[in-house]
Amino acid sequence: MRHSHAGADGRGNLSVGGGRRRWLLIGNSRWHWAEAGDQGLRWWDRPPPLQGPVPDLIAWAAVGPLPPTFCLPPDRRLAIEAVPLAGAPPWLGIDRALAGWQAWCEVEAPVLVVDAGTVLSFTWVDGRGRFRGGRLQAGVALQLRAMAAGTAALPTLPDPAFPEPGDDRVVSGPWPSDTIAAMQEGVTRGLAAAIVQGSREAAAEEADLRMVITGGDAPLLCHLLCDALEAASIPWVHRPALCLEALARLRPDQASPRSARI
Repeated sequence: MRHSHAGADGRGNLSVGGGRRRWLLIGNSRWHWAEAGDQGLRWWDRPPPLQGPVPDLIAWAAVGPLPPTFCLPPDRRLAIEAVPLAGAPPWLGIDRALAGWQAWCEVEAPVLVVDAGTVLSFTWVDGRGRFRGGRLQAGVALQLRAMAAGTAALPTLPDPAFPEPGDDRVVSGPWPSDTIAAMQEGVTRGLAAAIVQGSREAAAEEADLRMVITGGDAPLLCHLLCDALEAASIPWVHRPALCLEALARLRPDQASPRSARI
């Protein structure tokens, strides 16, 4: 996943410099930003800012809570009704609607969008561009926290729960003896198995199905998916900024960047 921390300081406050036009998607645990650059969209994730205002904001959408002291322009908020995903019910999360619509616009074929965020969500869009349904289950962090909270012996994992490059913590092998590694492997492999099973079931109904995976935990899962999805003959791609690309497409700048087709 590509990250940039430009535009925000270490306390999570948004800095005003730069003057580039921005889009914002407020998630359950992080805020996802994009801005128009010379080579297309650049994006980054941050914890919720402590204060505002947000400069040069073209549009924003939210699935998570808004801090009570943070003010965003209501006239620039994108509602579910503005996403042209056919058949989308009014209760569908705006992030799922954005991702499903953007993926279908690019592939022009049946697509299963897997968003590996706080919740692992599946959004199925058929070949005519209609929402067909989906699935929801707890994501990586929620599962790890639930195990720690619901047991006497399992630990609360540090943040981040997985090793960063250069970190001394190492997750080793599919059957680790260490408790923390066993929790990590169990959660990620369970989620990967759910993705493979869901994609197979959707592909059984639409033979030309493609899969797009997005979300902050996608890099943890992608390496576990390669062989299984190849064996199932399901084309797939990792698109970290799928929802932000949809938001920019629906509320474009004067020179709105377009994504390459999947």
